[in-house]
Amino acid sequence: MMEEIKAAIRDVPDFPTPGIVFKDIAPILADPGLFRAVIDHFAERHRDAGIQVVAGVEARGFIFGSALAYALGIGFVPIRKKGKLPWQTVEASYDLEYGSATIEVHADAVSPGARVLLFDDLLATGGTAAAAAGLIREIGGTVVEIDFLIELAFLEGRKRLSDSPVYAPLVFQD
Repeated sequence: MMEEIKAAIRDVPDFPTPGIVFKDIAPILADPGLFRAVIDHFAERHRDAGIQVVAGVEARGFIFGSALAYALGIGFVPIRKKGKLPWQTVEASYDLEYGSATIEVHADAVSPGARVLLFDDLLATGGTAAAAAGLIREIGGTVVEIDFLIELAFLEGRKRLSDSPVYAPLVFQD
């Protein structure tokens, strides 16, 4: 089934900036069978892992992460772009392959020692995930694993995430 999911990913050249090839997951989301297969795949991996909460990175990490949290019967924590959360926050800035950004999480989003699965749709340079994992740790959570649907292995983002196990079932080498 992963080959069918991988085949549904659409390449969009020069988005959001020239030289970037954007991996568009919209066709997966539009197909209920593919979307369900993605969520079932990750839920099966973590069903008995003692995960207490899924944290998802804005915006596409919200889509998969919240559905995964629902499938596991646990809570969901949004990690958002700066200025989007209404409560007391902790923030982290980082570089990405085409600029820089700042993300934040509510300071009380997880209980101390909570076992957190961090989810985003795509691993590129690892900057976003490293910043998000740092935020989870800063507010007292334990990052059990960082999961992605897609990894762009040629960008070597996994190297920036050596503090936690990383999993991505769909790997693009170029």
